Amino acid sequence: MNAAFKWGLSLILVAGSALAQEYPNRPVRLLVGYAPGGGMDTIARTVSPKLSGALNQQFIVENRAGASGGVAAEALVNAPADGHVLMMAESGTLALPAVNPSVRLDPVKQFAPVGGIASLPMAFVVNPAFPAKNAQELIAELKAKPRAYTYASPGVGSLQHLAFELFKRSAGVDAIHVPYKGATTMMPDIMNGQVPIGVISVLAAQGPSKAGRIRTLAVTAPQRVPSMPEWPALAETLPGFSASPNVFLVAPAGTPAPVVQKLSTTLRAALASKEVEETFAKQGAVLTPSSAPELAQRIAEEVKRWAAVVKEAGIKVE
Repeated sequence: MNAAFKWGLSLILVAGSALAQEYPNRPVRLLVGYAPGGGMDTIARTVSPKLSGALNQQFIVENRAGASGGVAAEALVNAPADGHVLMMAESGTLALPAVNPSVRLDPVKQFAPVGGIASLPMAFVVNPAFPAKNAQELIAELKAKPRAYTYASPGVGSLQHLAFELFKRSAGVDAIHVPYKGATTMMPDIMNGQVPIGVISVLAAQGPSKAGRIRTLAVTAPQRVPSMPEWPALAETLPGFSASPNVFLVAPAGTPAPVVQKLSTTLRAALASKEVEETFAKQGAVLTPSSAPELAQRIAEEVKRWAAVVKEAGIKVE
């Protein structure tokens, strides 16, 4: 290594170190692609004060609802790549380009991964009068009566929709999709049996299940969810099945590596908080901290995975 190269490298390292020390030098906007009050918003508002306290700067949660995170993602990729605009994203946003070809988003190229946060397992639920009492019986019923039943999701291309399509292919069954405009609009129809099967969040399933208004058959996480250990994982019936939305932190592509590293380290420390763990558990969320490189690999894998499901199922946003 010649002297000039060593000198140049040392300048880069010093500059990177100084940049990381100075960051953040003004309030940080934390974009969330969903409305206030939901699971994603709660997670963002739980983590942001921890980041603020550790980095001595405000982290302001900014809700940019629309297009399964697409509106927030567009704002992120058009923001300056300096770490002062971040996004709390989730798996649904990674599926967007496959679901809607008009969406000009490339998560692999346009996101700078910071770190994993949590997964939000979903639940397969049925009307109490439905014949199946568990996942095995659901598969048997759907095989015996192909396309005789309907299932509800909060919309075409939602992770709930994609999860059931993945289940159909994994189990070799079929049912007719009925999309709704959001989870709250579909719950009454599941409860009254108009659409007997649905995919909803674990949190949304807890109250109605306890009240006997729906029956929860299984969760989409690889293992049982600690907050509801009596609910089996679909993977117990279909080995390897996993379809829980992952929540993670990203910055715009091109954000300096020292800034990403500082954020990643701070995020992992925040997730180690007992308060964060307890709040997440109430949401049915499971902590999944990861490094920036680990998250980059996960994003690339999920983009491919959901694109394959969309293609095989012929899903399109009209």
